[in-house]
Amino acid sequence: MNAMSESFRHKNGRTLALTIGAVGVVYGDIGTSPLYALREALRPAAADGLTRDEVIGVVSLLLWALILIVTAKYVLFLLRADNRGEGGVLALYALVQSASRRGGLALFLLAIAGAALFFGDAIITPAISVLSAVEGLKLVTPVFEPYVVPLAIAILTGLFLIQSVGTAPLARWFGPITALWFLAMGGLGLVQVIEAPEILAAFNPVFAAGFLIEHGLVAFFVLGAVFLAVTGAEALYADLGHFGRRPIQYAWFALVFPALTLNYLGQGSLVLTDPATLQNPFFLLAPDWALLPLVILATLATVIASQAVITGAYSMTRQGIQLGLLPRFRIRHTSDRESGQIFLPAINVALLLGVILLVLEFRSSSSMAAAYGIAVSSTMLVTTGLAVLMLIRVRNWSWLLVATLTAPFLLVELAFFAANMLKVPEGGYVPLMLGAMIGLAMWTWSRGTRDLFLRSRAQAVPLDRFVGQIERGSALRAPGTAVYLTSDSSSTPPALLHNLKHNHVLHEQIIVLSVETTDEPRVCAGQRAEIRRINDRFTVVILRFGFMETPNVNRALGQCRKDKLDFEGRKVSFFLGRRKIVASPTVGMPVWQDHLYILMSRLAADPSDFYHLPRDRVVELGSQIAV
Repeated sequence: MNAMSESFRHKNGRTLALTIGAVGVVYGDIGTSPLYALREALRPAAADGLTRDEVIGVVSLLLWALILIVTAKYVLFLLRADNRGEGGVLALYALVQSASRRGGLALFLLAIAGAALFFGDAIITPAISVLSAVEGLKLVTPVFEPYVVPLAIAILTGLFLIQSVGTAPLARWFGPITALWFLAMGGLGLVQVIEAPEILAAFNPVFAAGFLIEHGLVAFFVLGAVFLAVTGAEALYADLGHFGRRPIQYAWFALVFPALTLNYLGQGSLVLTDPATLQNPFFLLAPDWALLPLVILATLATVIASQAVITGAYSMTRQGIQLGLLPRFRIRHTSDRESGQIFLPAINVALLLGVILLVLEFRSSSSMAAAYGIAVSSTMLVTTGLAVLMLIRVRNWSWLLVATLTAPFLLVELAFFAANMLKVPEGGYVPLMLGAMIGLAMWTWSRGTRDLFLRSRAQAVPLDRFVGQIERGSALRAPGTAVYLTSDSSSTPPALLHNLKHNHVLHEQIIVLSVETTDEPRVCAGQRAEIRRINDRFTVVILRFGFMETPNVNRALGQCRKDKLDFEGRKVSFFLGRRKIVASPTVGMPVWQDHLYILMSRLAADPSDFYHLPRDRVVELGSQIAV
């Protein structure tokens, strides 16, 4: 009985810890939306003065957006549409892809679009969040106004600089600080609602519908701004693997949703009482003595929200690499306990430059708001589309049932997307341009890599035939074991042919090693390696890693050595083929795309680093190939 009770307490304690962690990481982004969402949503309707019904109608739109999009779609539905516990647009793509190969190109392009737009969101979120928090200093005293942009850039630069040392020491504070932030937001809103309770009419969806019907084109602009309230919803799904479904749901219903609801109601009540507070209704909820502490707390909350998106971009990049959509960027692990805590120097620099350029270009959160919604609304549509395919192809649901479940989400998201498209001239072109550039790069890398693989395979010598010929030959034998890495385990590795051609020698034991990425997030140890012995000298080893894993070839081979592959005591050398890629107008892609592929290949990490090979035992043999 005591053992059961102890186990129960341990399980509950872990769930509570994960729930508090989810408050900080998962809900950091959506938790900073009240800084600007209601202000921007009311602004288009405020040109001729705000009426009572207009304020209640806009607040009603905000509340029902939270209920329909975040609660219904993400918290209750999508959190159950996982790929072995992992979420996110690429995890969903891998799940659908593993179930069916039909509509391959359309599915592939859909995944690229979703991932590219996510990266656009990862650049915009830190910029608008931190900038909106620092802008609160102008309400403390106008003296701070000239320093808002420089201070925001300094905070953002510091945030990106600390990424290289890892965020584990800070992460334990994320949950409690963000929980305090939600409590403060909810408390400020509750005080104002008690003073002017008529805003509670916003729970009636009739006010939301009435506003949309009566205000025509203005309502469309308002709808685009209302969407800012749900911009952090994608993080719910992307961070599923880090926290699990139940902690994320508990955090939403117990703290996040009530706090957001109270704060939006409070802001609406304040504007009803004094329309002049529309300039910044969030900070004006606070009494004068609490304004500076609230600005400091808001800045901490926006830094945490930015951190969540940055780490999400790292995870998305690793998934993209494993799925063949991006080059093998250098990946550093910042924790020896958590595999998900990684740092990618190239992505970090790219994000920092993008964020600083956005802050310098827009200079205020209001002007940047136009650029924010398009990336997220587009990603949401992609996620819903992939979820539809998953329900049909993986869960085998009928079209009628799927349409009944997802049609309400699609209609609402299409309305939000159309409303956000009106913002293109005002800055909405930024995420579209970023998404197009990143999407083009991913498409080019995937296509170029596939073309090179097919061309190399067509010219390759079948491994079984080579083994039969070499055993009858007179090549000298060198002591030890040689491991040749190749992308095609059925063909003779080019490095092996080059070594034989130039050195006229082969090792006593030869392992032809291929690394594959599965459609699953992680591969268990028992399924990691497939070993096929051709004869006493040649062995083919296929190592499989999930798309959420970083391939550590040296460690995996060590496990094979203990279990099935005996080369204990022998000196092991790793042979890699180093290809020089040149552009050619007569083969493959257009020349401009060839040059883009070559540029991306130069950004790729050294294979020794990416596959965790011992550098002092790696031999590289070069060749040239046209793309």
